[in-house]
Parts: sequence; C-alpha cells; structure tokens
Amino acid sequence: MTSRTAGAAAQDEWLWYGGRVCLDYVNTLRDRWKEPRETLREPDDVLRWLHTAGVTGEPIRTPAQPEVMLGFARRLREAIDRAVMAAAGGGLPDVGDLSLINDAAMVVPRPAPQVVIVGGRLAPGNRKDGAEDAAAGLGLVAHDAVELLLSDEIHRVRVCGADRCALRFVDRSPAHNRRWCSMARCGNRTKVRSHQLRHGG
Repeated sequence: MTSRTAGAAAQDEWLWYGGRVCLDYVNTLRDRWKEPRETLREPDDVLRWLHTAGVTGEPIRTPAQPEVMLGFARRLREAIDRAVMAAAGGGLPDVGDLSLINDAAMVVPRPAPQVVIVGGRLAPGNRKDGAEDAAAGLGLVAHDAVELLLSDEIHRVRVCGADRCALRFVDRSPAHNRRWCSMARCGNRTKVRSHQLRHGG
C-alpha cells in the first residue's frame, strides 16, 4: 500500500515521507533520536490520522472504548517499527511483535486491489470506501506492514540522517542513497547547519 501523496507542507501535523502507509504510521512518533514526541495523544488523533491517510472512509465509527483503542494503536505502531527495523537490518523480528501485527491484520479482510492511471502510467489505487472503524483501519496498516516485511523493499528502509529526526522511509532513489526523510525538511537544514559550523556562523 503506497502512502498518502507527500504534498503536505513540512508544518503539517503529520508527515508523509515514508513511502508506505505503515511507515507513515510509525512516523507519528517523532524525534526518536532525542526526545520522542507523540502525535497520537488522544483517541481522536488516531481516527483523524487514519482518515487523513486515506485508510478509513467517512464517517468513521467511534470505538466503544477509545482509550483501549489508543493504547492498542500505539503498541501496534511500535511493534511495526521494531519488526521493520529488525528485518531491514538483516535480522528477524521478535515473535511477539509479529503476533501483534498478524492479529491486527486479521481484523479486516484483505482489500481488493485497485488500479488507476496516474501520469499516463498504471498505478495502484486506494479503495474508495475505506475501512469503517479504527480496528479495521489499523488492520489495513498492519496488512501493509506484513506486505513490506515480505517484500524486497524491506532492504530499502532507511532512517533519516538528521540528528533529531529519525523518520523511517523507503529509499526509492535511483542510486539507493537517499539520506533524508525530505530534502526540504531535513536535508537542506542539515547542510546549512554544517556550513555554519565549518565557517563559524
């Protein structure tokens, strides 16, 4: 599952540089290098993220136990992150993390694939209806994590090289040497800071 189009400004509440829905979801915990900053602070944040990412339709059903859903959403996010980073580094994920991801993915049937024409080429499309509730939406995120873990793209997962950022992304650059989550967000700022340090600025 490809991630939401990354046309959002750097000041957006959430960032869309991961290249996969599951990595954009992992990136809802920011600044992992230094002092992690939570963007899924309330149950409504999870619902809004799922809708903004195009995973759920509208209106989305409010969960019966919002705080329980929030806790599960955060645990799933961290299980996905640990599993992806372990596999990207050539290791095997923790069995408990895989179990959590698989259990979440079982909540919703695999959506039928869609195909659309974008820029004169065939491309995967998103379901127009979307999941109806948070459990199903998180299930689709888990589906994407399973697909990533089983695909060759797992070896192209990178971590932004900026000293505070640590956003995860799939490196689809031709030379497979992408260093930053975004040149505009971290690349240019890091280069400017390095230049100032070298020249005493």
